[in-house]
Amino acid sequence: MDSKMLARLGAVVFVAVAITAAVVEMTRKDEAPAGAPARIVEPARDPLREGQRRCQQLGQQAASDAECLRVWAETRNRFLGRPIAPASPSSSDRR
Repeated sequence: MDSKMLARLGAVVFVAVAITAAVVEMTRKDEAPAGAPARIVEPARDPLREGQRRCQQLGQQAASDAECLRVWAETRNRFLGRPIAPASPSSSDRR
């Protein structure tokens, strides 16, 4: 056997294997997942999200808006996992 014939035979075998693998993959059926798919449940109304949208629409004016500053602080605390600070200090905290 000369080298050209060997190269052609190798190419034919490679193409045959590739076609076989493609046919097997196309005819294979996907298995159904074992459990029910997880669903993400979002709250119907999130006041923080609505505040973020309002501040987004304000644009540059939001930087001086007190409500937007509060919304951003609450968003930052929620993201960082910090506990929510009370609105006003309780009487037991004063000395």
